[in-house]
Amino acid sequence: MGRPESTETRHERFRTATSSWLTRALEAIGAGAYAVDEQGRIVAVNPRALHLLGRSAQEMIGQDAHDLLHRGPQGQRLPAAQCGMREAFHSGDPAHGHTDYFAHADGSLLAISWMITPYDIGDDASGTLVVFHPLESTHLADTHPEEASETLTDLERLALLAETTTQLTSTLDVDEALRRLLGLVLPRLADWAVIDLITERDEVWRTAVVQADGGTLIHHTELQGPMPPVPESSPMPLSRALRGVASTLAGPETYHVAPDSGIAVEQRHLFDATGIRSAAIAPIRSTRDVLGALTLGRAAQPDDFTVADLTLLEDIGRRAGLALDNARLYQRQRAIAETMQNHLLPQMPRVPGLQMTVRYLPAPDASQVGGDWYDAFALSDGATALAIGDVVGHDLEAAAGMAQLRNMLRAYAWSQQKPPSRIVDRLDEAIMPITDVAMATLIFARLTLAEDGRWELSWTNAGHPPPLLITHDGLTQFLTDGHGILLGTGTGAKRPDATITLPPDSTLLLYTDGLIEAPGRTLDEGLSELRQHAAALAHRSLTSFTDQLLRRVRPPGLDDVALLALRTPPGPGGSNP
Repeated sequence: MGRPESTETRHERFRTATSSWLTRALEAIGAGAYAVDEQGRIVAVNPRALHLLGRSAQEMIGQDAHDLLHRGPQGQRLPAAQCGMREAFHSGDPAHGHTDYFAHADGSLLAISWMITPYDIGDDASGTLVVFHPLESTHLADTHPEEASETLTDLERLALLAETTTQLTSTLDVDEALRRLLGLVLPRLADWAVIDLITERDEVWRTAVVQADGGTLIHHTELQGPMPPVPESSPMPLSRALRGVASTLAGPETYHVAPDSGIAVEQRHLFDATGIRSAAIAPIRSTRDVLGALTLGRAAQPDDFTVADLTLLEDIGRRAGLALDNARLYQRQRAIAETMQNHLLPQMPRVPGLQMTVRYLPAPDASQVGGDWYDAFALSDGATALAIGDVVGHDLEAAAGMAQLRNMLRAYAWSQQKPPSRIVDRLDEAIMPITDVAMATLIFARLTLAEDGRWELSWTNAGHPPPLLITHDGLTQFLTDGHGILLGTGTGAKRPDATITLPPDSTLLLYTDGLIEAPGRTLDEGLSELRQHAAALAHRSLTSFTDQLLRRVRPPGLDDVALLALRTPPGPGGSNP
């Protein structure tokens, strides 16, 4: 809606948002940590790193990490080719170093040990996480390899937990969160992973049984499916985890005893089928409830799990639980909003001689359903009204505002046989005192059958993207006349009307801005792409035209889209002028 923001503004907004949520994620790391983008620029830094380096976030965000921090033992700047950390960054693989130096803000050197690993920095962008510990200079020469190894193990653990937080909290799709969880633990911690989830009906469902074969994850769907109920007092490891009691180690021998429940029978079958010889099982729980259990198993990996491994698994389970709980709450709220929106959107009237089809597509990745809408209805003088609009916002309030606006428009249009501009002027006057709508765009049109058998369209446009007219031969025209300011500004400016005779067998397309606007693409580019594909599809049936156009043009998952397409009948004898 309205004037699209510039690419520079959009990128700055993205950088600010990325830095904010990444910084929150890095706060969970007990060591110094910062994340860099693919160019090596710092995009987020945690408070511990700021304290160790004596710097502010403003001094670090956006700076090249190598130029700002990396130094030699005498404080000299390091050429990139001589910097081990920079070399590891370019390799794209996890790496660590025992003794290197960072520049402190006061000019002194900070001796550190470090680890870096690839890291998701959001919006499908990849980056690198750097985690570092300070080393006391007087003890550097005495550092034993065993001590350094322990420190690096701690770093790897912290990095994994930080990566788990950002990976899982950056999606609100349950299936995607589970896919990411599996990718985090396999094959890093185990060669098998099993996820059992408790459904909203309090049933247990074995959602994933996955094996890591090198870098490939193999899903064993034959081992997935519904599970028996959770026993209330069973001491068996999975039953305890699903009740949220504790994390536990287990092996084949654990379940090769007389089973105390159906779940125990399924667990015996799991160990027999997978060859898992050592397993660690932990609850997946949120702050409100137990959501399931995560089982990591080792069959081919040589080491068995120990009690020390359970703390890490519990931490991963807690992070997974919070992410899954958020995703479930989002999907539940989204389902309510979509149901509300679908019930509010009307059925299209039957108009003899005209074909008409509509589509409403909510944005898959939007936080809420928005205020995009369409309408078509008969008027008291026999004309047909067409409308398409967009209420500011992406939430249930926007959907409710859309319903208020649509119903008021219907009432004014039915009771007042006036040009579209006068109807919309009256609607604009009533928005602020009567509705909860702050601002909205709208096209309102009257469609009438002229004496020569052709259809005439009269319309006014309140700040909305222009309708597109496509002839049967593929000629296209954006209907830019009749354009005025959007609703809710309070200026009281009068609106213009425009009129056009629709050619026989032509297609009129009304749409919302979700069809043409996308980050990195100008509005003109979106309109040009829409025109190009609409012309190519002009000969298709109206249903095929609409579906194919949405498939080709709509930016994936960015905004809601409402669309109304109308086709006039062919000329006499089926010919077109």
